[in-house]
Amino acid sequence: MKRILIVEDDHALASVLCRRLGKHGFDCTHVDNPSDALLQARRILPSHILLDMKLELSNGLSLISPLRQLLPRVTMVLLTGYASIATAVEAIRAGADNYLAKPVDTQTLLAALLPAGQTVAEAEVFDEVAPMNPRRLEWEHLQQVLQANQGNVSATARQLGMHRRTLQRKLLKKPVLE
Repeated sequence: MKRILIVEDDHALASVLCRRLGKHGFDCTHVDNPSDALLQARRILPSHILLDMKLELSNGLSLISPLRQLLPRVTMVLLTGYASIATAVEAIRAGADNYLAKPVDTQTLLAALLPAGQTVAEAEVFDEVAPMNPRRLEWEHLQQVLQANQGNVSATARQLGMHRRTLQRKLLKKPVLE
């Protein structure tokens, strides 16, 4: 059985990831902060690590190097809701094997976690829980565009073709993952 350590501060997302990966033969352990991540990595010696870039009080990029030193052969994937080329390059240079933007579907996630050539049957992949809530998907997209505009709400609203106040209201309403 493949052991995976999921380092994610969004407990709802972590629960969904554990369910999805559990259906594909992964034994999942979830932690929500860097110190627990290092402790659990030493304790369970996972074969795979799924690491969120933005942790509550920390940055997941800073965990890549210590985890890589502890587990040189682990497959490490960095997940982020704030994707950019600069952070992707930084993550790969630090030792991550892959970099994925949230929201991520199960097929893409498995392709990043499994070795090249090893695949999962499509029928098995699409037999998962309901797709992500459209409001959550919209909120994630708004966050990505906002990050690309360095937090400038007016520039983000112009880029998305919406009124600035509408964008601000949508950003304040973080929907729950279902």
